[in-house]
Amino acid sequence: MSIERSSLLAVALWGVAAAASAQSLYDEGSFQSLTADRRALRPGDSLTVLVMESSSASATANTTTQKTGGITAGLTANTISKTGALSLGEDFGGKGTVQRTGRVAAQITVTVHSVAPNQEMYVSGKQEILVNGEKQLIELRGRVRPIDVSEANTVVSNRIADAHITYVGDGILAEKQKQGILSHILGWLGLL
Repeated sequence: MSIERSSLLAVALWGVAAAASAQSLYDEGSFQSLTADRRALRPGDSLTVLVMESSSASATANTTTQKTGGITAGLTANTISKTGALSLGEDFGGKGTVQRTGRVAAQITVTVHSVAPNQEMYVSGKQEILVNGEKQLIELRGRVRPIDVSEANTVVSNRIADAHITYVGDGILAEKQKQGILSHILGWLGLL
């Protein structure tokens, strides 16, 4: 009887073992070892962009013109002697200088949206900051080469191809920097 019980127990255990098929916890597509590189490589990964942009532009124009002309006429008759002169002159001097400098320093984390066949990552993201009633919005999109991503999972903005970086502020300070309505109208009329 003990042999029958042992056989029955073995068959039962074998049936339970066959019914419980083991699944691996290892997924080759998403596995990263503890020593793996944590840089962004796939869609959905995050990447921090160090925005360090500065630009400056200047233009100078200087124009000077001078124009003079004159007409002299005379009339002499037996009893009348008249002479007359007309002189015209025009001087114009114009000078103008435009100088503009801009600098943006910020950090923004973007998302990898897709990866091209050459492994370039298409990234985009935006960040909105509200400080003392001033809203600042930073938007960024472009293409990043994997080689340009540092070990800290960051990339400098000047290494982003086809970069579109927008930095807009809105609030009291931004409003004070705009032209007033009177200046706007006088400029439109050409009086300023």
